[in-house]
Amino acid sequence: MKIFNSATREIEEFVPLYKESPPSLKLRKGTVGMYTCGPTVYDYPHIGHGRKYVYDDLLKRLLIYSGFTVTHVQNITDVGHLVSDADEGEDKLEAGAAKFGKSVWETAEMFIKGFYETTDKLNILRPDVVCRATDHIPEQIELIKKLVDKGFAYDTAEAVYFDVAKFPRYGELSGQRLTDKLVAARQEVQTGSHKKNPVDFALWFKLFGRFEKHVMKWDSPWGAGFPGWHIECSAMSMKYLGETFDIHTGGEDHIPVHHTNEIAQSEAATGKPFVKYWMHSAFLMVDGQKMSKSLGNMYRVEEVVEKGFDAMALRYLYLTAHYRTPLNFTWSSLAAAQSAYDKLCQFVRIARSPQLATRKNLSKEKLKKIDQYRERFLEVVNNDLNFPQGLAVVWEMVKSNIPDMDKTELLLDWDQILGLGLLNAQEGAVIPEEVTRLANEREGLRKSGKFVEADGVRMQIEKLGFIVKDSSTGPVINVKRN
Repeated sequence: MKIFNSATREIEEFVPLYKESPPSLKLRKGTVGMYTCGPTVYDYPHIGHGRKYVYDDLLKRLLIYSGFTVTHVQNITDVGHLVSDADEGEDKLEAGAAKFGKSVWETAEMFIKGFYETTDKLNILRPDVVCRATDHIPEQIELIKKLVDKGFAYDTAEAVYFDVAKFPRYGELSGQRLTDKLVAARQEVQTGSHKKNPVDFALWFKLFGRFEKHVMKWDSPWGAGFPGWHIECSAMSMKYLGETFDIHTGGEDHIPVHHTNEIAQSEAATGKPFVKYWMHSAFLMVDGQKMSKSLGNMYRVEEVVEKGFDAMALRYLYLTAHYRTPLNFTWSSLAAAQSAYDKLCQFVRIARSPQLATRKNLSKEKLKKIDQYRERFLEVVNNDLNFPQGLAVVWEMVKSNIPDMDKTELLLDWDQILGLGLLNAQEGAVIPEEVTRLANEREGLRKSGKFVEADGVRMQIEKLGFIVKDSSTGPVINVKRN
């Protein structure tokens, strides 16, 4: 299995750090430690978030399919994430609470629940460990104390800051030298007089100035306050996965600030490499534009479903672009993804029907072809998660002359990685008896040459919310899409 490592900017063979679970890490049940940056729970997740978390899920599924045991940790940011990643603006959770007229605690609970309802719709496997920042304040304080004691952090009236000048390798992940970053920051960033350097970042905010009335607060050696956004990921990932672990994922927007800061504070505290493989997903565009509230194009997964699309069609759409390249979402591209997904479900449904689900003796040629398809699919998806090429192999296989039962077995085997829920889709397709009766009536009319009457029955079926298509094995009924 090969993956692109953002730290080295190269595609590398994945080799886990530990062949056996370190005995000191009680919660680590497997051999691969994977940390994914989770949501800041101040608003509903949108389809751009969905793309990132689906690719995290594809990576996890592929690792499991390949025989690795994965301990997957995901954080919940319910405090400390400011509107700007660089310590500027108000706290996002307090802004969200004001927007929805709830307390910060109620807001967090509402959107944690909403986030996992959304990821469930996309068939994303739940993490092994879900850790909230507010549940790990002691761990964050201990890590900050260690940084202060080692001289990497300093205390001011407004906050405890990390001194980036003390960490010469700061910015390596983004490819920006520390000296250049400091010069740029001095030119572009207006900051208070408390920081030694404009790019120094907060580890602990005090109840001072703009945060004097901050609702979420805890006691600390530096006075009452709350943690910065960056420190939580270091403290929680190291608690559950160790001081060095295998894989850390996130969006490409996390590279210049958040993940750069994670590396600096973690490695300064431990003196060890923080993460072996960094993986970052590219943005989702909408109609060729960046998503923004002002453009009104920040669609939720629920909005997609409300328009008559299946959430799995959206997951399929995500698969059509490589995770390191931008994906342009349009309603027409989603419709095409819906059609493709429906065809796969329909194929599985028909192939597994009692009338057709019979095993045939295969020639050596066809047995060889099945093995070739299996090898080709696994080869491309193991090459840095190349799922667009994986889908190409899927459709080539479906259109081939190998028996339908063998096609279906391959599809369902690969779906352990794709996560499209093809088996559940065919088992869960509940068609009302009335619709089935009308479909059979229409089929009888067609066979009798009464095509006008048959078309009238078709329209009755559509009014009930279904469509009927003709096939060599009889009528195929699907849910009507808007």
